[in-house]
Amino acid sequence: MKRLLAVLSLIITLSLSAQELKSPSEFLGYELGTRFTRHHRVVDYYQYLSEAAKDRVQLNEYGKTNENRPLLLAYISSVANMEKLEAIREEHLKSTSGTGKSTKAIVWLSYNVHGNESVSTEASMQTIYALLTSKQSYLENTIVIIDPCINPDGRDRYVNWYNQYKNTPNQLNPESKEHHEGWWSGRSNHYMFDLNRDWAWLTQIESRQRLRYYNKWLPHIHVDFHEQSMDSPYYFAPASEPFHEVITDFQRDFQETIGKNHAKYFDANGWFYFTKERFDLFYPSYGDTYPTYNGAIGMTYEQGGGGRAGLGVITSNGDTLTLKDRIAHHYTTGMSTVEVATNNVTRLNEEYQKFYQPKNYKYKSYILKGSEDNLRTLTQLLNEHQVSYSYGTGATVKGFKYKNGKSGSLKTSAKSIIVSTNQTRGTLVKVLFEPNAKLSDSLTYDITAWSLPYAYGLDAIASESLISGTSKAETPVKNEVLNTNTYAFLTDWDGMDDARFLAELLQKRIRVRQAQKPFTLAGKRHERGSLIITKSDNDNKAEFTKILSEVADKHHKLLTAVNTGFVDEGKDFGSGYVQMIPAVKVAVLAGKPTSTLRFGEIWHFFEQQLHYPLTVLDENYISRVDLSNYDVLILPGGKGYESFIDENTLSQLKEWVSNGGRLIAMGQSIASLDGENGFDISAREKEKDSTAKLVEPYETLQREKMKNEITGAIYKTRVDYTHPLAFGYDNTYFSLKLGNDSYDYLEGGTVAYISDDTMLVAGFAGSEAQKKVSRSLVFGVEKHGNGQVVYMVDNPLFRGFWENGKLFFVNALFMAN
Repeated sequence: MKRLLAVLSLIITLSLSAQELKSPSEFLGYELGTRFTRHHRVVDYYQYLSEAAKDRVQLNEYGKTNENRPLLLAYISSVANMEKLEAIREEHLKSTSGTGKSTKAIVWLSYNVHGNESVSTEASMQTIYALLTSKQSYLENTIVIIDPCINPDGRDRYVNWYNQYKNTPNQLNPESKEHHEGWWSGRSNHYMFDLNRDWAWLTQIESRQRLRYYNKWLPHIHVDFHEQSMDSPYYFAPASEPFHEVITDFQRDFQETIGKNHAKYFDANGWFYFTKERFDLFYPSYGDTYPTYNGAIGMTYEQGGGGRAGLGVITSNGDTLTLKDRIAHHYTTGMSTVEVATNNVTRLNEEYQKFYQPKNYKYKSYILKGSEDNLRTLTQLLNEHQVSYSYGTGATVKGFKYKNGKSGSLKTSAKSIIVSTNQTRGTLVKVLFEPNAKLSDSLTYDITAWSLPYAYGLDAIASESLISGTSKAETPVKNEVLNTNTYAFLTDWDGMDDARFLAELLQKRIRVRQAQKPFTLAGKRHERGSLIITKSDNDNKAEFTKILSEVADKHHKLLTAVNTGFVDEGKDFGSGYVQMIPAVKVAVLAGKPTSTLRFGEIWHFFEQQLHYPLTVLDENYISRVDLSNYDVLILPGGKGYESFIDENTLSQLKEWVSNGGRLIAMGQSIASLDGENGFDISAREKEKDSTAKLVEPYETLQREKMKNEITGAIYKTRVDYTHPLAFGYDNTYFSLKLGNDSYDYLEGGTVAYISDDTMLVAGFAGSEAQKKVSRSLVFGVEKHGNGQVVYMVDNPLFRGFWENGKLFFVNALFMAN
């Protein structure tokens, strides 16, 4: 009788609790799905739930966006679990060391990483409400973590745009304006970055703040909710090939378990869906792959709709797709995921522990040496990922040598970094550092190469032995008090710390020179590109040495003081080979001809990495701008340049360059400068494939097309390191090639290039594409009148993570004409 009373009491308590909580529709004052909810109202609802059900909801603000919107995590579980939430987390993390005895499942649901894929945030509100009311039973053995909106800036950009342009009532006709966003869509974050491709690289503030909390939990399951073409049925797991080889059989099998549970509900409702297509598990920086490489069942769910669907739209087959439909689908897969987790707690915990057991990977240690700037930046990334590393002891290590693709050796030093797979994050280490990830299928959704030693331009060895190192405390670089009577101060030029040092000095009106040739002074050799800051150049600058010292310490720069400009070897400081670095005024083209992603990479680079002023000129009014006010104009690349740069525009650009301007043309913008009346750049003629079939079966067309594709492959290129564009580099550069665009060498200005014997070192490049890019330009400079055109066929700023390419871009800005 007592037991029955207790059960009845619990049922009454749960019933009262459910009645007390307002649904999203009740709280917002409109039926969910009849309008888009602005981000601050989503925050209001989650805050309301955290107060109204504070015994079952914990809300945490984990950061702010660039536009100062809050980033939230909601932790939801039963009253008993919430009372010991921290103990549950700690016990769960013990599983990574094989000692945990957790009896709970951890499910993390991430919504709205792409701002105009806006339905998922709406669905998140329905999901949390159901978990607190009708589906409370799921929470008895499960902790659910909800991030209702990863990208608030993009979401509000889309919602505000839609509210501005939608018809009243909303128009279902897909041709109406409300179904066609402008150039700057809501997909990206403030800096136009795709946050779904930033999990591993952490270039964006949202990613870095989120990962600190993700690492505190490392959940069993992580779901990333998306939208795709409005004509596409729903997509859910299991994913398609290629799967990275580190993904376990259990991770693959459990995706199928979850997918079949989703299918049960979709079948019952007559909803269409597909699995095992398009969305693979390979590139490591997605919201499904990164969690997978950290032990989770990582999955992407894709609802048809996106920015085009609005509140409702007629699809190509004549059906009407509404926001309510889209909410229902995402709600269903979200709840189904939690249900499967709840029913498989023991298995999830057992397999999670197995994932973190030591693995016998081929390469057990990665040893890296090179630019101190790049090494420092790499260790900062490793710290964010909680990857352990040590420092060299002076020993010589043998293994696979990244620079030549063969067996070799490398002598370590106290500045060398050693990263081992024998650690908790060992699987992630293998994925990020291995020379060339094994690709089971060339039909991939993203780039196929990313190895960090190449991306950071480091001399590296992958060793099959476990190499031990030493730990050391980081000692910040600090200069002694600078003597005000010193003739000049010198420092090197080989990384982004040097670039930031220069950028800040120029903005503080400190004059800086650069050596065009190597020189030796007081027994020390200084390479091309070395910076020279003389007292006489800055005689009129108050507190010159104080400013110089503070900026140098800030950017980890050691200065060498010299008392003469008379060098032992090379060119004296008064030579024409020692050029003053100009404090250039830089502009970048924005608007329709430019890819938003390519523009965003440049915008972010200037404001968040180089910290140097940039003027944004929109294509709508650039024809009315006096370009003589600018020293440098950047064309970021995109698909619309050939129509934008007409004959008149090209003539104006040529005149501006001839008068001393510098045009930096990147990617697809280069093609618009080619031709009889253009600059000297010339696209290479494509050779016909003599082996191609006259008739290709329809079924194999896609794979046949891949012969002409390069999907993010790494090439070892040759470099003319005597050219100012290449200062800070040696005779090779590993370039991330994103397509098969090919241009002839430039007479007297070919700086980085692919030669006949250039190596494809990692990733996929089709046989015909490889032929096409042989003997082609990567980076080059053309002189035109008193100015220059810099061509960047490959993108050194791609997604902000290709660290070793950034100095090429800085050189392009500041080199003398």
